[in-house]
Amino acid sequence: MALVATRTITLSVVSHRQNALVNVLLEDVLRSCAERVNLILTLNVPDRTPLALETLACPVEVLENAQRKGFGANHNAAFRRCKTPYFCVCNPDIRLPADPFPALIASLEGDRSGVTGPLVRRPSGGVEDSARRFPTAASLLKKVFIDTREPEYPVDLGPQDVDWIGGMFMLFRSDAFRAIGGFDEAFFLYYEDVDLCLRLGKAGRSVIFDPRAEVVHAARRDSRRSPAHAMHHLASALRFLMRS
Repeated sequence: MALVATRTITLSVVSHRQNALVNVLLEDVLRSCAERVNLILTLNVPDRTPLALETLACPVEVLENAQRKGFGANHNAAFRRCKTPYFCVCNPDIRLPADPFPALIASLEGDRSGVTGPLVRRPSGGVEDSARRFPTAASLLKKVFIDTREPEYPVDLGPQDVDWIGGMFMLFRSDAFRAIGGFDEAFFLYYEDVDLCLRLGKAGRSVIFDPRAEVVHAARRDSRRSPAHAMHHLASALRFLMRS
């Protein structure tokens, strides 16, 4: 289905053999915000579970990779097809209890705004640390021993400028994403979001945490269960520290 230029948001979702999760997310999109989005679904690896696109009431384009790509490369490829003023990066394991976009778009009204993110809850109802201060060697070492994952910014003060927001759900002004060249694809997995927010800030664009909007994140925490993911996490952390 062709994408529609008059829609305001291009929603980019990448499936790593996660089509079952994507289908649940599509139900939320259909219920809450289908009238405002163009959807780009990227199949990073083959999946036997079919995508449930038959009842989806928004334009959708499905991209299938011949070779597996990293987080940033997949969303950059989706952005090259973006014709809307806003571009949203969304993980398959996100749930939308309500439409988060009106509040988030309102927080991006300023010309120097760059990206915004909602309050992110766990399925249990607790609040994730989706808005954070930039990591340092000391703070990363501390997390090895004490990983509380508590919010680093107030969640009851409305929209506020922060250092960075997590890549599970990010809404960009498309002009800001384009101006800094999108995600740095040298980060194959992890820290793409931290690096991008740092570059937005250096370019004079604001990074905004807006707890007026909420999503739910059923996080998998693969870096804590998989040695391969843990190594990606460590390599990306070191890359970021060397560049920042």
